[in-house]
Amino acid sequence: MRVVIKLGGTLLDQPKTLKALASQIAALPAGTVPVVVHGGGRQMTKFLEERGVESRFVGGLRVTTPEVLDAVLKIFAGSVNKQLVSALVAEGAPAVGLSGIDGRLAEAKQLNPELGAVGRITRVNAELLDVLCDGGYLPVVACVAGDADGRVYNVNADQMASALAVAFQADRLLFLTDVEGVRGAGGAILSHLTPDDAKKLIQAGIATGGMQAKLEAACEAVDQGVQEVVIAPGAAPGVIDRLSAGEAAGTLLSWSWDPGDGEEEEE
Repeated sequence: MRVVIKLGGTLLDQPKTLKALASQIAALPAGTVPVVVHGGGRQMTKFLEERGVESRFVGGLRVTTPEVLDAVLKIFAGSVNKQLVSALVAEGAPAVGLSGIDGRLAEAKQLNPELGAVGRITRVNAELLDVLCDGGYLPVVACVAGDADGRVYNVNADQMASALAVAFQADRLLFLTDVEGVRGAGGAILSHLTPDDAKKLIQAGIATGGMQAKLEAACEAVDQGVQEVVIAPGAAPGVIDRLSAGEAAGTLLSWSWDPGDGEEEEE
């Protein structure tokens, strides 16, 4: 089974959680072929604040000026990536850190001039992931992309994970985040969703901000062939182990499920 695991930056900022997740990823069952994608928004904001640079957002995306882009490379492709790789290596996983720039893994073009150097993924070189995975390595990808002319782009980590999952032909995409799952109109966690259900939550203004971005990325992945996407709490004890064992956690998004199972669950 091929699986792409996206780790939110909030989780990576907590040493105990980082160690626990690294341990679970390193211990994935035989036959599981993982690729890890990570963000680092909290670390980025802190880095910029320390240098007196204000973070501005439009539609939930960070406006990326040349100064911010320099920080993106330092934080996403630098310290956060290497700290995660080091944690995985310490747990016995042969992790290799890279970004979308390396080997033209993820190419992008400018999303909106108003956002500066924020990119939208246009092409993924999945062959690079295949080469690494076939060689027994664990790719750990920072959410930075480039283009054929050498330009560099800041890319939303959820969109990066979705694009890689589709190109890698992953069976499963896991969004491990700092929330329990997707909440419905009543505020309780929804155990299952179809892409149509997810789009209705967005249209109704129930899923907004970061959750809207995750659901949009999840819908894109499922619509393009990924069998299922799970949005689950990364800090929950043994969450990756439980999901690997077939247990339910968070919210499962796929086309194939019984609508009768989609009721809100009491917490």
